[in-house]
Amino acid sequence: MIFITVLQILVPIFLIGAILLQMQGSGLSKTFGGGGGEFYRSKQSIEKILIWVTVILAAVFGLISLLFASPIK
Repeated sequence: MIFITVLQILVPIFLIGAILLQMQGSGLSKTFGGGGGEFYRSKQSIEKILIWVTVILAAVFGLISLLFASPIK
């Protein structure tokens, strides 16, 4: 039960961080500079990975919240 409680604290922190990195204008696209070419493709793939990480963290957060909402006997 302690493990789930720690996850309930850590997952939202990582979720907030992932969401803040996606903010338009100050996200990963500007973090890595404004160059084009091959590096542009890697920026897009990093942003896609960040979106999937956000979706997974949100799902884990929802599942953990449902786990806490269910009565444990």
